Amino acid sequence: MIYTAIDTFYLTDEQLTNSPSRKDGIDEATETSLRIYGCDLIQEAGILLKLPQAVMATGQVLFHRFYSKKSFARFNVKKVAASCVWLASKLEENPRKARQKYADLKTELSRTERHILKEMGFICHVEHPHKFISNYLATLGTPPELRQEAWNLANDSLRTTLCVRFKSEVVACGVVYAAARRFQVPLPENPPWWKAFDAEKLGIDEVCRVLAHLYTLPKAQYIPVCKDGDTFTFSNKSLDSQSLPVSKEVPRSSPTAIDDASIAKSIPGTNPESGGSKDEMVKSSLHKLKESKKCDDESKSVLLEATTREELVPRSKPDRRAENGEKNKERERDRDRERERERDRTKSRDRDRGRESDREREREDADREKVKDRAHRSKDRSKELGGHLEKSRHHSSRGIDLDYHGSSYSSRDKERHRHH
Repeated sequence: MIYTAIDTFYLTDEQLTNSPSRKDGIDEATETSLRIYGCDLIQEAGILLKLPQAVMATGQVLFHRFYSKKSFARFNVKKVAASCVWLASKLEENPRKARQKYADLKTELSRTERHILKEMGFICHVEHPHKFISNYLATLGTPPELRQEAWNLANDSLRTTLCVRFKSEVVACGVVYAAARRFQVPLPENPPWWKAFDAEKLGIDEVCRVLAHLYTLPKAQYIPVCKDGDTFTFSNKSLDSQSLPVSKEVPRSSPTAIDDASIAKSIPGTNPESGGSKDEMVKSSLHKLKESKKCDDESKSVLLEATTREELVPRSKPDRRAENGEKNKERERDRDRERERERDRTKSRDRDRGRESDREREREDADREKVKDRAHRSKDRSKELGGHLEKSRHHSSRGIDLDYHGSSYSSRDKERHRHH
C-alpha cells in the first residue's frame, strides 16, 4: 500500500522568526496581535453564521498557514479571515452562500480564496487536537470536569502559532497537562504518561508557555499595516456625498456681495458722511439686515439638511406596505398568467388526446364495419352454396324418376314383345 503524508505543514522557530511579515518591517508584537485579531474575527463570524466549531478551527489553521507564507503588508487581515471562513465551511461540508447584494465583496472573497488555495498547494487537510483530548482523558481516567477545560484550552490554542509548529497529538498533551495543573489533578509520571501518546516533555512545556503568554496579552485590535488599504469594508462615499449640503457659488450680484456702504446708500433718509444719530440709525439697520441674512441662511441650511435626510432616511411603513402590496399584486398576476398558460397547455393536451381518441374510435368502427361486411359476405356465400346444392339435388331426383319410368317402360315393352 502507498501512504501519503497530508498533514505536513509544520514550521521551525527560525522560519517563524524570519516570516514574510518580518521582512516587510512588521515587528513580532504587531504580527502576534494581527494573528489573534484575525482568529477572533473567524470565531465571531462562525458564531454569527451558526457554524460548528470544527469549521472555525479549520479556518483559523488555514489563516495561520497562509500568513506563514505571505505578509500582513500584502494581504488584508479582514479579507483573508473572511475567505478562510468561507473555504473552511466548504471543507467541513457546511457551506454558506454569499449574497448577490454584495457582489464586490464576493469577488474579493473568491480572489483571496484562490490565493489561499494556491499557497496551500490545494492541500487543505487539517487535523485538530480536539479528537485526541477525549481519548487521552479517558485513557488517563481523569474527572469529567477536566474535559471541558481542556477543550477550551484547545480552542484558545488556535489563536497562536502552535498549530503550525507542533502536531495535534503534542498540542492535545499540552492542553491536557495545563488543564490538570489548573484543577490540580495528578497524572502518572512513572512511567511518563506523555510517552504513551508519542509526545515529548519539551513540546508540552512549550505549549503551556505559549498559552500562558496568550492570557497575559490584552484584547487584540486592528492595526492598518496593509499597503493596499482597507478595501474590504463598506464604502460610505456615496452616503457622505448625499448627506453633505450642496455648496452653491454666490454670484457677485447677490445681496451677500453688496458692501455695507451700498446698503447704507439704499436706505432712505440716511447719509454715510453725516454723523450723530444718523450713524447710529445706519448701524442699527445694518445690524438688523445682517441678522435677517443669518436667519435666511440658517433656514436654507435647515431645508437642505431636511431634504438630504429625507433622501437618506428609509421610507415609512405605509410606503413600504404600498410597495409590498404592489409587489404582491405583480406576483399574483404572474401566478395567474402561469396558471392560464398551464390551463392552455392542458387544454391543448386534452384536444390532442381527444383527437387521438377520435381517431382510435374511427379505426375501431372501420374495423367493426369490415368484420360485419366479411360476415355478410360469408352468409351470402353460404346461401348461394345452399341454393346450388338444392338445385343439384332436385335435378338428381328428377333424373332418378325419369330413369325409373324409363326402366319400367322398357320392361313392359319387353314383356309385350315377349307376348307377341
